Amino acid sequence: MTEEFSRAVDDGLKLSKRIYFGKDRSMVPPPKPPASMVRSPNAFLPTAPMVYAVIYDPVIVDNPDIPSYQPHVYGRCDPPALIPLQMNDIEMEANCYLDTAFVTVSGTWRVHCVTGSRACDCRLAIPMGHQGSILGVEVSAPRKSYSTQLVVMEDNNQNESSTSAQNGGFLKSNIFTLTIPQIDGGSNLSIKIHWYQKLEYCNGQYSLNVPFSFPDFVNPAAKRMSKKEKIQVNVDAVAGSELLCKTISHPLKEMRRHAGSMGFLYDSEVLSWSKIDFSFSYAVSSSHINGCVLLESASAHDFDQREMFYMYLSPGDVQSKVFRKDIIFIIDISGSMQGKLIDDTKNALLSALSKLNPDDKFTIIAFNGESYLFSKSMELASKDAVERATDWINENFVAGGGTNISHPLNTAIEMLSSAQSSVPIIFLVTDGTVEDERQICAMVKNHMINGESICPRIYTFGIGSFCNHYFLRMLAMIGRGQYDAAVDVDLIEPQMLTLFEKASSLILANIKMDILDDIDQLEVYPSHIPDLSSEGPLILSGRYKGNFPETLKVKGVLADFSNFEIDMKIQKAKDIPVQK
Repeated sequence: MTEEFSRAVDDGLKLSKRIYFGKDRSMVPPPKPPASMVRSPNAFLPTAPMVYAVIYDPVIVDNPDIPSYQPHVYGRCDPPALIPLQMNDIEMEANCYLDTAFVTVSGTWRVHCVTGSRACDCRLAIPMGHQGSILGVEVSAPRKSYSTQLVVMEDNNQNESSTSAQNGGFLKSNIFTLTIPQIDGGSNLSIKIHWYQKLEYCNGQYSLNVPFSFPDFVNPAAKRMSKKEKIQVNVDAVAGSELLCKTISHPLKEMRRHAGSMGFLYDSEVLSWSKIDFSFSYAVSSSHINGCVLLESASAHDFDQREMFYMYLSPGDVQSKVFRKDIIFIIDISGSMQGKLIDDTKNALLSALSKLNPDDKFTIIAFNGESYLFSKSMELASKDAVERATDWINENFVAGGGTNISHPLNTAIEMLSSAQSSVPIIFLVTDGTVEDERQICAMVKNHMINGESICPRIYTFGIGSFCNHYFLRMLAMIGRGQYDAAVDVDLIEPQMLTLFEKASSLILANIKMDILDDIDQLEVYPSHIPDLSSEGPLILSGRYKGNFPETLKVKGVLADFSNFEIDMKIQKAKDIPVQK
C-alpha cells in the first residue's frame, strides 16, 4: 500500500508539469530525492501533514487562474495520481502532560492544480509520532465543511462498504489518511487535525517528536512569497516539580515558566517551510523514585459518573540498581514468520542476547506446532553460552508449521518456578493467533495468584496486523509485564529491542498500593500492577466512588530485595486533563 501511494505521488508530480504559473511565477520542479532514496519505493511518503489532489482524469489538471492551453490528454489515471497541494500557512500546538502529548495542526492548502470549472477529491495524509492515535479532523472549504466522529462498527456489509480503504485509514502504522470529497479547483482548504502520541523516555528525558519536514513542492509558486509558520509547546507536569528544557529543533522562545509548567512559542514569516522534524525534550528534575496521584471528577456528559484518578510513578534521573534477570525467550517460528519476519526477529534476539549481563541467566524456546529448547536448564549469559545460542538460533530458526503457544509457555513457567534473587521474565514473540487464549490466560492468572514472591513477568511482542494483539496485551497485563507490537514489519527490530530494554531495566518490583478501605467500586488499569523500569514512568489510572485518602502509600521491592515505601501526594488535576 505504501509503494502504491508513493508511485501515485510520483505520477502526480510528473502530471503537474502541465501547470503554467505565468512569467512572474517560478515553476515548482518535481523533487529530487537524496541519492539514497532514488530507488526507494517509499521515497514520496509524507514527512509532514500533507494534502493531495486525487486525479483520475488528467484533463482537469491546470492552473485555475491562468489556463495553460496544454495539449489534450487521453485516457484516465488508474490508480489515480496524487498531486501535492501547495500550502499557504501552518500552525502546530503541542500540549505535553506527563507521558502524553496532545497535538493540533492547523493549515491552509490551495487546490492549485485543478482548473476552476472542475472539482476533485482531496486526500489528507497525517504522519504522527510515537504511538500516535488520531482524535479528529475538521475541514472547511467554500460552501461546505466536514468533521470526523467516532462511530460504532458493526459486522454488516453496509458499514464495510462505507469504510473502504479509499475513504481513509492507516497507510502505515503512523500515517493516517482521509479523503475529502469534491473540492473545486482554485479553492482553499482549511484543515485542523487533532491527535495524541506518547512522549518517548530515555536517560531521564521526555521527548516529543512530530513529523514536520515539508518538501519544496508544497511551497506556493509565487516568488519571494512570505508564509506564516507557528509552533506552540506547553508542558504541564506535577505541580511543584522543576522542569529542565534539554533540546529544541526550532527557534522557540520561552513565554512562561512556573513550577511544574512552561510554555514556548515560535511565530515567524518564512520563505520556505520547515525542512526538519520538530523535536523537543525536557527533564523533570528528581534524584529518586517519585510520583503523585491526580484526581478529577467526571464530566456531566460522562456515562460513568465515578471519580477518576491517575497515578504516576517516575524512576527519577539518577541511575538505580536493576534486578538480575532469569529470562526465557519464547520465539514463534511458524510458517507465517518466514522471510523478513523471522530474519528481523532473529537479529533482534541476537542483539538482546549480547546485552545480557554476565550474571543474568537465559534460555530460548522456539515454537511452531512443536517446541525446541536451546537448553533444558537456565544458562549463565557468558560469552561461550551466547555464542552457542547464536549457532543454535541460526540452525533452528526455520519458519514452518503451526502455532502452539500453550506448551512453551507452560514449560517456561515451570523452568522459572525456582528462580531466586532475580526477576524471572518470559519474553514472548509471535505473529499468530491461537484458539485457546482463554485457557492460557486462566492458567497464567492462576499461577500469579499461587506463585512465588516474584512470579514470572510476561512481556509480549506482536508482529503484523493479523496477530491477536488483544490476547497478547491481556497476557502481559496478567503477567505484570508489558506489551508492544510492530504492525509495520519494518519496525520489528527497533521496537522489539525497546521492549527488551524495558524488561532489562527493572528497578522496583511487586508494587502494591495500600488497601483503600473508604473507596467503593474501585477499578484500576492495569489491574495487575507492572514493575517500574528505569526506561520510563509507570502509569495507573482508574475510577472510584467515595473519599480518596489524603496520602497514598505505595510499596515495593528494590533490586537488592530491600523494601521500598513512598507516600504519594494527592492533587486535584487543575491543568492536566486526566479524562483524556
